[in-house]
Amino acid sequence: MFFLPVVTSSAIVGIVMTFIFSPLDGPINMLLLQVGLVEFPVDFLGDPDTALWTVVAVYIWKWFGVTMIYWLAALQVVPRDVYEAARLDGANPWQMHRTITLPMIVPFALVIVLITVVSALNIFGLVQTMTGGGPFFATEVMELYIYRNAFGAGALPRLGYASAAAIFFGVTVLVLSLLQGWGLRKANAARSQMKTT
Repeated sequence: MFFLPVVTSSAIVGIVMTFIFSPLDGPINMLLLQVGLVEFPVDFLGDPDTALWTVVAVYIWKWFGVTMIYWLAALQVVPRDVYEAARLDGANPWQMHRTITLPMIVPFALVIVLITVVSALNIFGLVQTMTGGGPFFATEVMELYIYRNAFGAGALPRLGYASAAAIFFGVTVLVLSLLQGWGLRKANAARSQMKTT
């Protein structure tokens, strides 16, 4: 159930969500009106104040399943016998979590964070189908800016702007990857030191 949105195309999810969040007859607005939380339908994707937050919520819902699998895999790396030894020594659940679980999964956490950040930068399909970057550029992300300048900026494409933005975008992803590699080395060194003590 949690993994189903992951295997669905971002474009399909975006199109379906435009109907779900529709201010005319969308189920979200119908529910809010029936419960009495709002007096008038909310234009989630047409209001600059709510459009970006709506796209973010849909993105989190779509990728929640795969992130959950990553964290589950990281938690399964921690040996059970370490927990049993700590329990015999009188450690409570909070102490075991703080001194065993967290230090053991830090390298995995860094990788999961990097994967999540890089995938969050790859949101073109969802934003394009849900809002097209609008309203008033409220949901325009870097990929959409590159696309709009290269292919959709009126009669003449602005390839220089698109190329500069693409280079900036690539350098940003590279810096994030380098920071993750540095953090992973530090975490592995701390984990090795923890094993020796």
